[in-house]
Amino acid sequence: MLKSSRHVPALSAGRGLAYLLVAAVAWGTAGAAASLVYRVSELGPVGLSLCRQAGGCCLLLLVLAARALRTGRPSPRTPAPRAVWLRRITVALAMATFQTAYFAAVEATGLAVGTVVTLGAGPVLIACGARLFLGERIGVGGAAAVLGALTGLAVLVLGGSGASVRPLGVLLALVSACGYAATTLITRGAGRSGGQEDAMTTTAWTFGLGTLPLLPLAALEGPGLALPHTDDPARLLLLLAYVVVVPTALAYVLYFAGAVVVRAATVAVVMLIEPVSAAAIAVLLLGEHLTAATVAGTVLLLGAVAGLTLAEARQARRTPVTAAEALLSTAAP
Repeated sequence: MLKSSRHVPALSAGRGLAYLLVAAVAWGTAGAAASLVYRVSELGPVGLSLCRQAGGCCLLLLVLAARALRTGRPSPRTPAPRAVWLRRITVALAMATFQTAYFAAVEATGLAVGTVVTLGAGPVLIACGARLFLGERIGVGGAAAVLGALTGLAVLVLGGSGASVRPLGVLLALVSACGYAATTLITRGAGRSGGQEDAMTTTAWTFGLGTLPLLPLAALEGPGLALPHTDDPARLLLLLAYVVVVPTALAYVLYFAGAVVVRAATVAVVMLIEPVSAAAIAVLLLGEHLTAATVAGTVLLLGAVAGLTLAEARQARRTPVTAAEALLSTAAP
């Protein structure tokens, strides 16, 4: 049984940024793993997203149960308030939309176009949402950093490629960006109000609830979800285990922990480090060569992330810690 909440000491903005960077690097490996899964099995985007979320939920439930036994904490005393349930369900739907629509966009229009539209539209939607709903100001420097990050991402992903743009794929990528923006804004808003749950609990609820709308969609996508057809079951199980543990359970716990203490627009741009880590994997492990466009895009992207990191640190020093912020939770057991 999941705990309704668990408040622990606040996470610093610096550590939150570190968590986000690790999560982004882990997410950068998910694409390569997913491509290999597609090659050795019949799983499609919805089926893979369902396996990812269900597996991540089961793994986190085991960790939470072990933590409860170690600390000797009893089961929840009171049911979660309605507002907490509403937030859990909303975040779960947004996350399921984000992941599934992105996998579908990549399948429909290719990795380059699907990635640049999703990760390019995401920061714009988040910045607008943060201004409208959270009252956050980006400032001239922040706006320049966002523009630099988007430029770097476009150069990194599209530079030197001849990817074709398919309207359906672009639409799916925009849907994915909306899901990503909603997840970030809701998480940040909950953290600012002091109502955010422990990051591990939040992630487990998100994955668990997010599997429900994916079940019928996965059934429609194709047969054999429980035992997908494959000529190499050992390799498939190893790949699925990696997807569940590293870019899912670990990465999302770190993401939810960091997102509540870092400004929403900064979260959006820092997470753009994902395609940089993917490019590094391609060079170091797959034998691909860096082009001039890849180098230029990487430099622009890293420069923008560094600029926003410094701005976040200065903002944290100027802003006093409020009572609500002191209740922000971390992923530490």
